Amino acid sequence: MSRVFHGIAASPGIAIGRAARLERQELKVEKREILSPEDEIERFKQAITKAVTDLEEIYQKTLKELGEEKASIFQAHQMLLQDPVWTSEVENRIREESINGEYAIEQVTEQYISLFSEMEDEYMRERAADLKDVKNRVLAYLTGTNRRQIHEQTPSILVAHDLTPSDTAQLDRKLTLGFVTEIGGRTSHSAIMARSLEIPAVVGIGEILGEVRNGDLLIVDGLEGEIHLNPDPETVARFEEKRERYLQEKEGLKKLVDQPTITRDGHQVEIAANIGTPKDVEGALRNGAEGIGLFRTEFLYMDRDTFPTEEEQFAAYKEVVEKMKGKPVIIRTLDIGGDKEIPYLDMPKEMNPFLGYRAIRLCLDRTELFKTQLRAILRASAYGRVKIMFPMVTTLSEVREAKRILHEIVEEFREQKIPFSSDLEVGIMVETPASAVIADILAKEVDFFSIGTNDLIQYTMAADRMNERVSYLYQPYHPAILRLVKMVIDAAHKEGKWAGMCGEMAGDPIAIPILLGLGLDEFSMSSSSILTARQKVGSLSYSEMKTLAEQALEQETQEKVKDLVRAAGV
Repeated sequence: MSRVFHGIAASPGIAIGRAARLERQELKVEKREILSPEDEIERFKQAITKAVTDLEEIYQKTLKELGEEKASIFQAHQMLLQDPVWTSEVENRIREESINGEYAIEQVTEQYISLFSEMEDEYMRERAADLKDVKNRVLAYLTGTNRRQIHEQTPSILVAHDLTPSDTAQLDRKLTLGFVTEIGGRTSHSAIMARSLEIPAVVGIGEILGEVRNGDLLIVDGLEGEIHLNPDPETVARFEEKRERYLQEKEGLKKLVDQPTITRDGHQVEIAANIGTPKDVEGALRNGAEGIGLFRTEFLYMDRDTFPTEEEQFAAYKEVVEKMKGKPVIIRTLDIGGDKEIPYLDMPKEMNPFLGYRAIRLCLDRTELFKTQLRAILRASAYGRVKIMFPMVTTLSEVREAKRILHEIVEEFREQKIPFSSDLEVGIMVETPASAVIADILAKEVDFFSIGTNDLIQYTMAADRMNERVSYLYQPYHPAILRLVKMVIDAAHKEGKWAGMCGEMAGDPIAIPILLGLGLDEFSMSSSSILTARQKVGSLSYSEMKTLAEQALEQETQEKVKDLVRAAGV
């Protein structure tokens, strides 16, 4: 019987084929007392060595097939395995508690997996999958368990509970038509890898292994995030046509890489990329990013036990700025604290971390930490077009205090004749209702706004999108959200400033026509969405979208806004 399942569209494309289930038993680790901790530590070290060798082979294979950016994931896995903080913690557990290495690894690593899994930021949350991949690789050597490799014999669609990044990197593109997983998100390394391999994928679909048998006919719609199980012939024919259209459009997108983003009636906007590390720049440029609209700097502070030095930060920022070769790079200052906890910050537990001590609040309190980052950014500004952005702003005084500290450093640089860009733009993320409502006041203080919709929607709707009981209230097209976005854009334009958006909404095909009509100047999104968004903008009329946006603002519900856009056929 034909059935449809809905998940997350992780990698675009249409796949039609027979299902191949990947069933992998979870490693069960039991606690054992051991007689010689030193022998056990030696056994642990040997397992690490073998796992690092494994990863080097996967790195080389990925480097050859997918390039340095994707291969670097496995260099990062090697670094995780050799991280002295992690290895010391495991060894200390073995030595102090006289327990087996498997159990010590499980206990230590699960703490970090739990930490990452609970983070609100999806990009950081998905790093838990990398830790789990690394942990299981070492456990396989210690327990003598065979880490089952994926060796398909015939072209098929893989159905699994989850795929690790190394699983995905080793998929044979000729034999893997597509894949479906029960868990996972768009920013997991498996999803990123699938997009590089151009394998259609839908993830986070829930308990599908209980529904699909080997040999069942499947359609994977990686564009809409749908799975069709045992579809009828009419449905198969419809998706074959859709696949053909998609492939033709995809080929046509390549000509847009070096093109500006202009509507058919001549209105130009900018499409930029959101990145998490310097290595992400390669993908941004390959997809025609006109700049970096959001450079998250949190990666510099994670997976370590001390603050990154000014030199470390400077090197990372300079690398991005130089790779962008004159295109703008917006560096967001540290957005951590609250839910994104790091041990060496030594912060107390909070009743409600989303409303707590985080981002600009933490930086204005821990000024030495803030100044170190600002110095590194200022130094990097000498190598290209850098802009600074402060996150989680709610008051005018926060902006003024952050600018005052920045100005102090600028004066020091001038006195010490340290090179920096004197025309550095300073902006804020608008991600709270407070900053949106007083955007007319804040616009006088800053050079630009970048709207962070992920938090703006949550705070406005008072709903945690990760809470399954209230996630239905996470409504990007809700009239309240659209009206706040309009207020921000209008306030910026009134002061002669520009307004961008770096939240997920910026790359949303339904939102793009409305945002364009509202006057948004810059759209920043994941690199893989850029060419599709550029094509979308190029197909639209700015004057018509202004009318559409005005109508959207008058709708009563999110559903009516979506109906309006669909009825407009854009």
